[in-house]
Amino acid sequence: MDATEILLNIAVNLGRIGRWATEKKHSRIEQFFSDTDWYVEKLAEAKKNNEIIPTLNFFEKNYARLKKNKSRNDAWAEEAFTLSNILIHRAKIARP
Repeated sequence: MDATEILLNIAVNLGRIGRWATEKKHSRIEQFFSDTDWYVEKLAEAKKNNEIIPTLNFFEKNYARLKKNKSRNDAWAEEAFTLSNILIHRAKIARP
């Protein structure tokens, strides 16, 4: 997988995480955080265009904050959706 594909997989997972938060399916959230962490590790190893680095820094900071915040309410879900949306729109520039 290249960086673009990895980012899109992360974005899909964040969308699912946000949906499960609104549906109060918290066990699914933890399952997909684990899956997403695997993609985040792969992204760190992947070759990527330097233009994506500021977006990745923003994502890493906010993803860590999202995982740490256990509120799992609608505002929390909206943060997951926002991160997903950002990654979808920026993914195409990740390819070296």
